[in-house]
Amino acid sequence: MASKVCLVLGVVMQFTMPLDTNARHPVRRAGQGVGTDRLMERLKIGGSAQEIALRKRCFGGGVTGTARCVFTSDADGDTLHVQTQSSRKNYADASHVSAVILGGGTGVQLFPLTSTRATPAVPVGGCYRLIDIPMSNCLNSGINKIFVMTQFNSASLNRHIHRTYLGGGINFTDGSVQVLAATQMPEEPAGWFQGTADAIRKFMWVLEDYYNQNDIEHVLILCGDQLYRMNYMELVQKHVDDNADITISCVPVNESRASDYGLVKLDSSGRVIQFFEKPEGADLESMKVDTSFLSCAIDDTQKFPYIASMGIYVLKKDVLLDILKSKYSQLQDFGSEILPRAVLEYNVKACIFTEYWEDIGTIKSFFDANLALTEQPPKFEFYDPKTPFFTSPRYLPPTRLEKCKIKDAVISDGCSFSECTIEHSVIGICSRLSIGCELKDTMMMGADLYETEEETSKLLLEGKVPVGIGENTKIRNCIIDMNARIGRNVVIANSKGIQEADHPEEGYYISLRGQVNNG
Repeated sequence: MASKVCLVLGVVMQFTMPLDTNARHPVRRAGQGVGTDRLMERLKIGGSAQEIALRKRCFGGGVTGTARCVFTSDADGDTLHVQTQSSRKNYADASHVSAVILGGGTGVQLFPLTSTRATPAVPVGGCYRLIDIPMSNCLNSGINKIFVMTQFNSASLNRHIHRTYLGGGINFTDGSVQVLAATQMPEEPAGWFQGTADAIRKFMWVLEDYYNQNDIEHVLILCGDQLYRMNYMELVQKHVDDNADITISCVPVNESRASDYGLVKLDSSGRVIQFFEKPEGADLESMKVDTSFLSCAIDDTQKFPYIASMGIYVLKKDVLLDILKSKYSQLQDFGSEILPRAVLEYNVKACIFTEYWEDIGTIKSFFDANLALTEQPPKFEFYDPKTPFFTSPRYLPPTRLEKCKIKDAVISDGCSFSECTIEHSVIGICSRLSIGCELKDTMMMGADLYETEEETSKLLLEGKVPVGIGENTKIRNCIIDMNARIGRNVVIANSKGIQEADHPEEGYYISLRGQVNNG
C-alpha cells in the first residue's frame, strides 16, 4: 500500500490505495471544464514557487468547496480511508452577496444591432440574449439577489427579463431580480448615467436600504456584454480569503487587444499596484508584465504579456458605500477614474480567469464569437447540465427540415427550412429559409413572430416580402437582424469588397466591423 496526496483546489485529501498499474484507477477527477483538467494535469503538487504563485494569484488557495475527486464503485475499503485538512477560516456565503448587472451605454460599437435595443438585449447563440450570461452565472453560483440597471433602448431588455426571470418559473426563494431604469431625480436634472460608478450611485438609496435589510456583505458588479461561464462564488471566496477591499477579475490578453481594456500590474502577493484604463503607445508598453506564472494554465504565456480587467468586480459593501458616497463621490466611472486611485488607497486584489471569455463590444467580436460556436470542438458551449444558461421559455415546436444540407451549424427551435444549404452559421429561433437558399458564415438572429403559410402566401401575392429569406437567395458573411425580410433571388456577399457603406433606407450596413442586414 502507498500513500498519495491529491490537491483538490485548496483542500488536501489524503487517502491510501493499492499501487496496481494494471487496475482501473479508483480515483477520478470530476473537474468542471477543460481548463481545470489541463491545470490539474500539469500542476505538480507542492512544487516550485512559480506554481505556488499561480495558485495564490489565480485561485487564492482554492475555490468554494467543490471537490475535484470522486471515489468510484471499484474502490475497496482501504481506498475509502480519507482525511481532510483545510486552512480556510472564512467561507463566502452566497446569501450575503448581491449582484449588480450594468446594462451599458448607448451601444455605439454594436450599432446598428443596438438601434432599437440595449446591448444586453442583443440575441446571441441562436436563442439567448446577452443578459442571460451574467444572469445565469449568478443563479448557477447561488447568487439570487440581483439588480439590473438599464438606460438606453431598454424596452426589449425589460421585457426579456420579465419573461425569463420574473415570469419564467425560476424560483428565487429569498432572492429577487429588480430592474432599475435610469430616471431623472429633482436634484439631478441630467438624469442619465454618466458612467458605471454613477449608475450605481444614482440608486444607492435603493441599494443601501436593500443591503442593510438583507445583511449583504459583498457586492458583485457585472457587465451585460460578455460571453463566458463562471462560478462567481469562487471569485467571492478569493475576495474573502485575501481580505480584499476590492477584487478585480482579470484575464491575460495579447498585444493586439490590450489597448481595449483596463490593464493591471500585480505584486508578488497578487495585489494590484497599478491600473491603467485603455493605454496606448508608451503607456501600453509600460503595462507589460511577466505572465510566466500562468504557464500551467496557458501554453505560451509570451503571447499574453498583459493582464486585463474583465469589468467584473467584488467589493465589500462598506467599501462600495465609502467609495461612491464619500471618498470618490465626484467620480463617474470605475475603470477610468476610481480604480486607478483605489489601488493606492485600498487593498485591491486580482483573480485571474483562464477559461473562455469574450468581450462582445464590437460587431466583429460579436460576429466571431457567434460563429465560433459552430467549430468542432467549440471553445465555448452553452450546454452544460450542471450550469445551464437560462432564457425565455418560448414553447416552440421542433425545427422542420426538408431535403437540406447542413454543415457546422447551430440551429434553434421553431425554424422551417426547405431544400436549402447552411454552412458555418448560427440560425436563431423561428427562422424561415425557402427553397434554394444558401447561407454561409452567417449569423441569422431569427424572428419573434410567426407568419402562417396563408399569411406568407398573401404577402407574396401582394408583392410584399414575408419574414425570413426568399427562394434562391445567397448570403455570405452577414449578420441578419431579428424579423428581417429578404426577398427572392437576392445575393448578399459584398463581392466588390466595399469597406464602408451605410444604407439604413435600404436596410443594410457594411463596415470594417462587419456586415449587418436589417431586412
